[in-house]
Amino acid sequence: MSFSDTDIDFLLAIVREAGVHDIMPRFRNLGSADISEKASSVDLVTEADLDAEKRITAAIRARFPSAHIVGEEAYAADPGVIDGLAEAPLAFVIDPVDGTFNFASGLPAFGTLLAVTVAGETVAGLIHDPVLGDTLVAVKGAGARLRRYDGQTMPIRVAAPVDLGEMVGIFSWGHSAPARRPLIAANMSRIRMALSLNCSAHEYWLAATGKVHFIGHEKLMPWDHLAGVLVHQEAGGHTAKLDGTPYRPGETTGGILSAPDLDSWTMIRREILALD
Repeated sequence: MSFSDTDIDFLLAIVREAGVHDIMPRFRNLGSADISEKASSVDLVTEADLDAEKRITAAIRARFPSAHIVGEEAYAADPGVIDGLAEAPLAFVIDPVDGTFNFASGLPAFGTLLAVTVAGETVAGLIHDPVLGDTLVAVKGAGARLRRYDGQTMPIRVAAPVDLGEMVGIFSWGHSAPARRPLIAANMSRIRMALSLNCSAHEYWLAATGKVHFIGHEKLMPWDHLAGVLVHQEAGGHTAKLDGTPYRPGETTGGILSAPDLDSWTMIRREILALD
């Protein structure tokens, strides 16, 4: 199944609607009753997450009634929703508010991620910034573009390769095995600048638009990565799991790394992650 411009426009419209109606009215307006912990004190869910996912899910279900839908908050309630994602003829994967800790803290570094998969392949991806109203949009084989809130569009491109000491990068070593965290953190001191955003949406945004050279994670959940990986790849970058294999829908283990090209990816894997 292929996605037309009309389908992309529909998806773009619903993530924007969720941002306007469900997310931004609650930004810096949350009460304690509007925030709950999931797995830990830094793994949060808010009323904005729940209502935005409900809105997006309902709109997709009305247009594509037989589609398989995996939302982060639906998964929290029923982990079984992830089953079958790899084989689904058509699936939508939603992270309504990626970077919920930032959102709940009043930090404007959060976004909405939406990926479309067909028979185990990601065919479209959106990264939406509700604060500014801009969206990165990618369609498999058609490149990636920035679509501004005012209708302007422009192609995006990853950064050019540079030496390790000139790189700006992000690696979420907090999700790594405890024994590996000091090693990765120390190795990150070898690059020009190391960042931490706690938001996959903005990390992929920075990597796909050439503002940082690499991003990486050892925690793999589809709503965090499917859309961003496609946007990064269509912007000319190289992304693979840490063992070098492609990242596919439904996979939740193995870690992932995105870089400008294969040579940069290999160098970062060796010099920063100390993997042979």
